[in-house]
Amino acid sequence: MKYVLMILVLVFGTVGCQGKKQYHLGETEFQRELNAEYKDATTSPLKDKDRKTFEGLEFFKNDSTYVVKATLELKPDSKFVPMKTTTSRISEKRVYGILHFHLKGQSFKLNIYQDKELMTKEGYEDYLFLPFFDETSGEDSYGGGRYIDARIPSGNTMIIDFNKAYNPYCAYNDTYSCPIVPRENYMKTRIEAGVKAFKKH
Repeated sequence: MKYVLMILVLVFGTVGCQGKKQYHLGETEFQRELNAEYKDATTSPLKDKDRKTFEGLEFFKNDSTYVVKATLELKPDSKFVPMKTTTSRISEKRVYGILHFHLKGQSFKLNIYQDKELMTKEGYEDYLFLPFFDETSGEDSYGGGRYIDARIPSGNTMIIDFNKAYNPYCAYNDTYSCPIVPRENYMKTRIEAGVKAFKKH
C-alpha cells in the first residue's frame, strides 16, 4: 500500500549493497518488502544520507501472540473531524468503529479510522487506519506511536496483526506530514511486535 502523505504502510523486497554486505532482509514477507522499499530511492522515505547506509529496519521478533481477533463495534453516525498532523496539514478522519480485543489476559479497545480523502482514491475505498501508542513508544519503538493498515471487513470481526505495525514516515524524515495518534488509542502495555525505533548511523 502506498499514500504520498504517509498514511499508509509501504511494502518492500530484497536488495543488496553493490557487492558489499547485504542488509537484513527480514524473516517475514512484510519485513522483506518493507526493507526493499526503504532501500529503493524511488520509494524510500529515508533521507539520502540514511538510505545510502541503510542495511534494514530493526523489528521485534515475529510473535503470533500479537495476532488477535477483535470485535468491531461500528460507528455509522460518526462525523469526519480534523486529525492533527506533524505539520500544519489537517487530515479529516472519522471513527469507523471501535475494536475490542484481548491480549495477554487484558482487555483493550482501539478506535479505527476512515480517511475522507483516501476513500475517494481507487483501490483505497475500503482502507482503514489504525494508529496506536503503547509502552514501548519512545523507548524501543518510535515515540510518536505506530500505524497498522486494514481493510473494511465483511463481518463484525477483524484480525489485528501487530507484527505489521510500522512507523510514520516522520520517524525517518521530518519533511513528511503524519497523523498524530489520538490519546484514545494509548495501550497500557508493551507491544513488542512490528517495527522498532529507527537508529540513525
